[in-house]
Amino acid sequence: MTESALPTTSREWRLLSRPVGWPKPEDFELAEAEIRQPGPGEVLVRNAYVSVDPYMRGRMSAAKSYVAPFELGKAMQGGAVGEVVASAAEGVFVGDHVLHFGGWREYATFDAKQAVKVDPGAAPLSTYLGVLGMTGLTAYAGLLRTGSFKEGDSVFVSGAAGAVGSQVGQIARLKGASRVIGSAGSDEKVKLLVEEYGFDAAFNYKSGPVGAQLREAAPDGVDVYFDNVGGDHLEAAIGSLNEKGRIVICGMISVYNNTEPAPGPKNLARLIATRGRIEGFLVGDHYDLQPEFVQEVGGWVRSGELKYRETVVEGIENNLEAFLGVLRGDNTGKMIVKL
Repeated sequence: MTESALPTTSREWRLLSRPVGWPKPEDFELAEAEIRQPGPGEVLVRNAYVSVDPYMRGRMSAAKSYVAPFELGKAMQGGAVGEVVASAAEGVFVGDHVLHFGGWREYATFDAKQAVKVDPGAAPLSTYLGVLGMTGLTAYAGLLRTGSFKEGDSVFVSGAAGAVGSQVGQIARLKGASRVIGSAGSDEKVKLLVEEYGFDAAFNYKSGPVGAQLREAAPDGVDVYFDNVGGDHLEAAIGSLNEKGRIVICGMISVYNNTEPAPGPKNLARLIATRGRIEGFLVGDHYDLQPEFVQEVGGWVRSGELKYRETVVEGIENNLEAFLGVLRGDNTGKMIVKL
């Protein structure tokens, strides 16, 4: 595509006001913006797929966190993969495909140092936002490094039908877990966990108390709990934790839209007897694992040993609805918007 054939404007999502509780459509706008041609060292990318993720809810708040909040009235950011359509950067050419953080928009102009080249021939482009992207590395680093997983461990994953959770369970199985248990929010997702992803047991957390269902699914207790949910799931996991058990805090989607602080688990004292530990982590601290991760998980994906699902929503105009769908748990696997 020649530069003269490029459009002059692009649509982008902006945050207008900081949501209180559940985000509302009036907190956002889909706006037209002028496409800026790349300056020295920059590239212009036409996005093919953009990512929506639970952590983005935190960036909509002004509260101090590990990542800067979205700026009001400015385009939001997120993972995206697309094609370079104009380049003023050495070593990056028109036609290259790159992974970057200029999502929530159709076109993005940015410093080429912030782009990572990806090969659409090695795997579908969308997988670089999911199973082979940040969500996949989150599962890999969280289970193996933060969770100190070892062969023979019993592993419990909450939000197990989501992009991260489904991969955690499968990596645990492929690495020799003695038992893999997952929770999900529908009977269909429970069936998927057992029949497609190879979990040993799974339950619908809406069908009864999580603690009782977990004790039934993991009669010999849990060595590693990978937490995507928080709340009653965390309390249940502490109750079933084996000696020297590890709890990995990846996310707590159950409390993201709360306007009041959620009560903590009532049984934290049990960590004394079990000598258990709870540790949070951020995937950004573990990018040194990226080459090993892509090699090992990429091999499992190509061989079919590791399965993945994507929920694909079409059109930039549906970006917000796709994000809200993630918070509601509408997605199975990675939620992606195709532009």
